[in-house]
Amino acid sequence: MKLDAPTLVTVTVFVMVVMGALTLLSWSQARQTRALGFLGAAQLVGAAAVTLFGLRGLVPDWLSIGVANAVMLGANGLIWSGARSFEGRRVPLLWLAAGPVIWLAACLVPPFYASLGARVILCSALAGLYCAVTARTLWHPRGERLPSRAPASILLASEALLIWARIPATLILPTPPTGIPGQTFWVAVLSFVGLLYTVAVSVLFMALAKERLEAEQRRAAETDPLTGIANRRALASEARRALATGPAAVLLFDLDHFKRVNDTFGHAVGDAVLVGFCTVARQVLPAGTAFGRLGGEEFACLLPTAGTGEAARIAETVRLAVATMRPDLVPSLAVTVSVGVARGGGTGSASEFESLLGLADRALYQAKAQGRDRVVLAGPELRQVA
Repeated sequence: MKLDAPTLVTVTVFVMVVMGALTLLSWSQARQTRALGFLGAAQLVGAAAVTLFGLRGLVPDWLSIGVANAVMLGANGLIWSGARSFEGRRVPLLWLAAGPVIWLAACLVPPFYASLGARVILCSALAGLYCAVTARTLWHPRGERLPSRAPASILLASEALLIWARIPATLILPTPPTGIPGQTFWVAVLSFVGLLYTVAVSVLFMALAKERLEAEQRRAAETDPLTGIANRRALASEARRALATGPAAVLLFDLDHFKRVNDTFGHAVGDAVLVGFCTVARQVLPAGTAFGRLGGEEFACLLPTAGTGEAARIAETVRLAVATMRPDLVPSLAVTVSVGVARGGGTGSASEFESLLGLADRALYQAKAQGRDRVVLAGPELRQVA
């Protein structure tokens, strides 16, 4: 069955309204994802534009040509704004309105408005530009990898190329008749293409929002809420992956007399000490080190491929750095840390990390027994670092 233009316009408008409503519903349930609000608004604005396109010949041309294209450019601008919002970037309202304003201003020039070719070229250039910058925005993440990011960028880039293809076609091919039959054909084509991209863009944007939410939930489940570093489960998981590739060294840290700090100065100072320790440790630990909180005042890090001597030097560097820190709440409070060091692994056993932690714990216990604020190496004979 051959679908005529009015049918395609009706179906396209219906789908865009439904997708827009569903997207806005999703946004209402996750207000932090403002991109869904922009996308939902874009779908509804786009539906209004398609409606005006479909009324060509029934309403004045300034509505079905001038206003309709301005509204559609506004919808493209809203999608770009949604992409920028999704990436945590500022939404430039001036550039959002630039496309519609340029189009409307050009339509006020009689020679331009009378030329079908000129109208097609300008509108295609602006609409394609919006799609291209949206694709580029999504293609350049800020350290975040989401599975649907590349498909969304490619889809929007393909839409930009398809829109821009109308420019050389307009310059090369003869200008079609200006009667209603030719116009009806192009309205049908644009409606069909708009229908396909509407569904695809909506699905991919909602997939991106879902993937980000899941990633944030995973990070929350693997992060210590106070210090912001990995919790025990995340540290163990990362350590197992590292140990599967070869031997590694484990440093086990315990803040000295931490209970006394809490009892004397209160938990606010204790929390500040924990956060301060993590800040200092991350500044001196090698880049890419797996570092996490095991619980209470106990922390650990894994140094892949590090030998015993290198691990001991790193542990001593952390110990000395901690000795210089002074909490803002109690500047007179001296903070020290004891460190146990163990090396091994590389066999691929699932229990390697726990075994290394056990060895490091023995060394840590010896460091405490010897007076704290020192580094002790685990081995056949526990020995203190000079």
